[in-house]
Amino acid sequence: MSLSQRFVTLALFLISSLVHAQPLTQTIRGTVIDQRLQTPLPGATIVVLTSSPIKGTSTDASGQFRLQQIPVGRQTLQISVVGYKTTTLQHITVDAGKELVLTVSLEEAVSQLSEITVKPTLEKDKPLNEMAAVSARTFSVEETQKFAAAVNDPARMATAYAGVVGGDDGGNYIVIRGNAPNGLLWRMEGVEIPNPNHFSNLGTAGGGISILSAQLLANSDFLTGAFPAEYGNALSGVFDLRLRRGNNAKREYTVQAGVLGLDVSAEGPIAKNYTGSFLINYRYSTLGLLSKVGVNIGTGENVFQDLSFNVYLPTRKIGTFTLFGFGGLSNSKVNATADSSKWTTNYDQYNDDFKSNTGAVGVTHTLPIGRKALLKTVLLASGYENRDRTELLDPAKEYAASERENYAFLTQKRILSSTLTYKINPRHTVRAGLIGTQLLYDLTQQSWEPEQQQVLMRVRVSDQTSTLQAFGQWNYRLSEQLTVNAGLHYLHLALNGTSALEPRGSVRWAFSSNKSVSFGYGLHSQLQNPATYFVLPVDQTGTTVSANRNLGFTRSHHYVLAYDQRLNSHSDGAPLRLKVETYYQHLFNIPVSASQRDAFAIINRFDGFTDRALVNSGHGRNYGLELTLEQFLNRSASGNSLYFLVSSSLYNSEYQGSDGVWRNTRWNGRYAESLLVGQEWVSGSSVFGLNLKLSYYGGYRDTPIDVAESKRLGETVYLDNQSFTEQLPAYFRPDVRLSWKINRSHSTRTLSLDLQNAINRQNVYNHYFDPASGTVKSYYATGLIPVLSYRVVF
Repeated sequence: MSLSQRFVTLALFLISSLVHAQPLTQTIRGTVIDQRLQTPLPGATIVVLTSSPIKGTSTDASGQFRLQQIPVGRQTLQISVVGYKTTTLQHITVDAGKELVLTVSLEEAVSQLSEITVKPTLEKDKPLNEMAAVSARTFSVEETQKFAAAVNDPARMATAYAGVVGGDDGGNYIVIRGNAPNGLLWRMEGVEIPNPNHFSNLGTAGGGISILSAQLLANSDFLTGAFPAEYGNALSGVFDLRLRRGNNAKREYTVQAGVLGLDVSAEGPIAKNYTGSFLINYRYSTLGLLSKVGVNIGTGENVFQDLSFNVYLPTRKIGTFTLFGFGGLSNSKVNATADSSKWTTNYDQYNDDFKSNTGAVGVTHTLPIGRKALLKTVLLASGYENRDRTELLDPAKEYAASERENYAFLTQKRILSSTLTYKINPRHTVRAGLIGTQLLYDLTQQSWEPEQQQVLMRVRVSDQTSTLQAFGQWNYRLSEQLTVNAGLHYLHLALNGTSALEPRGSVRWAFSSNKSVSFGYGLHSQLQNPATYFVLPVDQTGTTVSANRNLGFTRSHHYVLAYDQRLNSHSDGAPLRLKVETYYQHLFNIPVSASQRDAFAIINRFDGFTDRALVNSGHGRNYGLELTLEQFLNRSASGNSLYFLVSSSLYNSEYQGSDGVWRNTRWNGRYAESLLVGQEWVSGSSVFGLNLKLSYYGGYRDTPIDVAESKRLGETVYLDNQSFTEQLPAYFRPDVRLSWKINRSHSTRTLSLDLQNAINRQNVYNHYFDPASGTVKSYYATGLIPVLSYRVVF
């Protein structure tokens, strides 16, 4: 090689080294808005506190800002404007593969004097809804991706919070403060949506896997008691989901592949020189892939796919429109082996064909009225279809299959919601709304009657009805330290004329710079499972008796007292927070048996469905103490980050059936402990993550089995007078998540492995009678499940 060639080669090498040595950067864009009215705030200052030198900019007339060449990694932003509280966004993630687009809400200060300085707010767990003072917190999409075993699912993520435990390892049902899993309300963009989960049953609030994509969600609220007046038809909790807008400046894509399937999303501007955007996500998966590699996820084939989207359509004069929606198809099929010698449990002799499809499409219109009011209207159409056919193979009849259960449930809803928010001044804000819902249903269910040895029709109806909800609430800020919320919610069911007027209220007093105390009260009501209204119960003579069409709502008084303290604050502002809440819930109007005195109550069912005649005369009570110690993500000088969340709950959950005896509910585990901890290590353009979750809580309640009667009928029969007197063994489950994120020019790649139930512990789920052996056996929760995925953002 000649000298000149060597010189050129060396020069190219040095240039290449310099190019690769350049730090990776990305753009941060967004909009700063008024928290209550959602209107843009021009002139707001945005400063990147963690950049060197410090970079900053300000919002234009439309409240928008743009920061370029921000180094990838975790950055802290401070946003301020005269007359509003300064907000600090701590340790937000900047990736090379996608621009960071933010919507920042600022709370107006009570005093409008420009010379008064309001200290930055650092309440990262404070809910987005300013009228929720107790039992509420915001959660981020990053948490659903980062928490061990959350797998992008808000419900699974929530089991790390105090007072929330999983109802079933095979699904994401959650038990909140001892309430039944179906007491949960799902909302999206301010309106109720159907249960957004695959493999769900009618009347449930959970399922096997979330339909909602993490690509679609923005920061949202999760509430566990004493909800503000705008939330209705819920007893235990609320997921109030908000959607992210797509990038309106450039096209961006995300592709994720793993053992759960393939996930693809795209976003970008709708047209040139237009600020509208689209965001769409599609996923296809088959859980049968796991069984083929030896993972025990149960028998049969499980397939699902889903689509979700959000289209943002602003106009110059008539407000902003959005078009959003989601849809999911899922089915599970099990074919029993025609060889009884291979049956190990009672369930092995059944064929089962299950389908669950759900979806919703909505249009929102947001219109500022003057400078003090905002009108938001939502029109949504949703549908849910649930079908299942179960057959029993009989070895004595050459494995002939006989039907044991067959149901087809189809429900549809059309909802029109309109909410007006009026900010009288910085101290007073009122919000009122109307929600009209048309319900259409086509329900059929028939199942095996062991006493009569035949299949009987349980539900058969095709009809429609409607509900009307109205609410009004007032937020009064006496000072920066003292806030009062008061409101009323009204719920009416046209089917039988049942109505409920529900007062709600809360007060929060920040009696020092780092301490506050809050109290909240609410009266809450919830409709029954639609199928329960139309069951055709059978009395002891085998004849059909009257249905439950006139059932009223299940209702509950919520009382919550909370104490919140920031114990310290690191130099970067990441607080260590202690939160203590105690609560009491008095449940009444619980549906219990109408024709006999026994221990049955609808609140012990996952789906709130039964085929017996009911009356609203049951009572219940849930009370407990919750403690949360949370270190928000704390970034060291080297760039490494640590966070942890310790939650502890002591609670009691009891009820009375028609016999008037106080008993434990099915969900009364008495205690629940959770430890969530995570560490990130930064090495150049790579970030290594280790996240651990330990869950330990008291076992749920079970009812002893009447072995003699079970042998006679050939199926499990329980001792009713001993309902829920047995407690299952304590539940323990460790989950581990390992991740490796690599930032490259114009792309970010993440390889992750979630080990759910990492030690493959056998937690007892329930007991059942096995006719083959004539003994009682245990059914166990899900064992070890590894979830491997690879994601590319570009």
